[in-house]
Amino acid sequence: MDSIIIFGAKYLYILVLIIALADFLRQSKNKRIETIFLAVIALPLTYILGKILGHFYYDPRPFVQNNFTPLIPHSPDNGFPSDHALLVGSIAAVWMFLNKRLSLVLWLIALLVGLSRVAAGIHHPLDIIGGFIIAVICAFIADKIFRLRTEK
Repeated sequence: MDSIIIFGAKYLYILVLIIALADFLRQSKNKRIETIFLAVIALPLTYILGKILGHFYYDPRPFVQNNFTPLIPHSPDNGFPSDHALLVGSIAAVWMFLNKRLSLVLWLIALLVGLSRVAAGIHHPLDIIGGFIIAVICAFIADKIFRLRTEK
């Protein structure tokens, strides 16, 4: 069971990247432009906002707080928000505006990544949920900017 948790916590996020890239390569030219626009705004904005919020809210990692060895070696820094949750959540959130059905698949994988990181002892659920919320907010902002630009 530990090896499944470790795989999910360390490598499963790559599946989100592969699925998103495969869908991107199948898109029409106009859809690709929209995808690039949303991603170029949402992904960096998600990361920046996550880092800013991490300075205001400190959440010691579970293995630090409860003094145990996690399944994956990790530095004892702030766990909020989870960088993995920010990344997979951002991609899944961007795809909500591009392909709702595929977005559900990406969110399911993102949830599995988050659960694996909690089970591995390197994040609290709040770190994952916070990352997902930040990602959704930033994707909505990116989509709003895209819609305002295309209405002109």
